[in-house]
Amino acid sequence: MIVEIKNIFKSFDTIPAIKNVSLEIKAGERVVILGPSGCGKTSLLRMIAGFVVPDQGSISIDGTLVANDGKSVVEPENRQIGMVFQDLALWPHMTVYKNLEFGLTAKKVSKRERNDRINQILDKVQMSEFKNSFPGNLSGGQQQRVALARAIVMRPKILLMDEPLSNLDFDLNFLLRKEILKLQEETGITLLYVTHDRDEAFSLATRIIVMKHGQIQKIGSVREIAGFFKD
Repeated sequence: MIVEIKNIFKSFDTIPAIKNVSLEIKAGERVVILGPSGCGKTSLLRMIAGFVVPDQGSISIDGTLVANDGKSVVEPENRQIGMVFQDLALWPHMTVYKNLEFGLTAKKVSKRERNDRINQILDKVQMSEFKNSFPGNLSGGQQQRVALARAIVMRPKILLMDEPLSNLDFDLNFLLRKEILKLQEETGITLLYVTHDRDEAFSLATRIIVMKHGQIQKIGSVREIAGFFKD
């Protein structure tokens, strides 16, 4: 299993956010966590990433224990995870190229390899002609592509996406879903995607996790979850 979560619990200001959640994710899966705002899905994602530490329980990534009973064992930068946030978190003072290069430089990737990787991924997301542009001069869809490229250029084992398309209109949302699917299939990366939108979940997932009130209600295929909501 690429991700193993065992009996994790997390509260904020004494209010439980995650209640005794256990979960296993296989390498190469496209798993969508589906649920309303406040159900705990983003907290779960951030615990896997390492930005939040579970109060109880354990998280392992690719066989390595990364968090256990209130302690972070492996820091976020060493978990081989890429993350795309809802607000994208692009650095406005850096060009597209520099946004992608920053993490590679920190990992001491050679200049030649940095250039090769960046050019390759920008080509995949159809953003090569904008590599010297600043994020503020790009459209919302173009910024989404840059955020996706910045995560993937690091070649993480797992890509976490937190409501990345929620601020886009329907047509652009649909287009970028297709691009995410294509990139995932080309790279074989494990995708864990958070959304409140059933259409997004059904179009992206090989497996869906339905959450409510900090707990998992149901795990199943797209067909099984569609039936769950009809019952």
